[in-house]
Amino acid sequence: MLKKILIPVLLTITLIAQSTDLNNPYCLMNDVIDRTFTRLKAEKEEVHKNSNYLRVIVREELFPYMHIKYAGALVLGHYYKEATPKQKHIYFKLFQDYLEQVYGQALALYDNQIYQIESEKPLNAGAKTVIIRMSVFEKEYHMPIYFDFQWHKNNISGNWQILDIAINGASIIKTKQHEWTSLLHNKGINGLIEQLQNSTARIATMTDGLST
Repeated sequence: MLKKILIPVLLTITLIAQSTDLNNPYCLMNDVIDRTFTRLKAEKEEVHKNSNYLRVIVREELFPYMHIKYAGALVLGHYYKEATPKQKHIYFKLFQDYLEQVYGQALALYDNQIYQIESEKPLNAGAKTVIIRMSVFEKEYHMPIYFDFQWHKNNISGNWQILDIAINGASIIKTKQHEWTSLLHNKGINGLIEQLQNSTARIATMTDGLST
């Protein structure tokens, strides 16, 4: 299973490799945050005119560093093996749309606040996972917002990719595993696909209403 969902991301990773050390998750972390927040500042007016534009920034700046299919497979658990190729194709597209929405909403919290990435720490020999925290500091006396990036070492390429982002302790993978387990048990992968399709359609309708 893992080889099939790891291979498609290699082409994207080679594009990042031209300017970044893929063997160092801390270098990657600084690179993706710098690219994303620099674009947020540069295109602030566009974001204010169209909040849905945040999804474009997520897709173009954050997703190239992420292992979306692996994350989506982990959410499904053993139901992944039971899904047909067609079901997997539809599910992964919907899961990506869902992540665009969630991380776009997270970026909406940023309004030129100061942010800080924790200092680099030595990696244990053979480490496959590392969590790197970014803190976004709100106004005086307010608690910062914590973004914990879980970086996972790709078993095929040996490069590091984002597997999950926990916002103030709430992991996307763990949250969805908990929320979707009952639905998958009762209605299977088709039930989950239907729910995600309805959710996507509802969000699109709301967005259209705001833009008119």
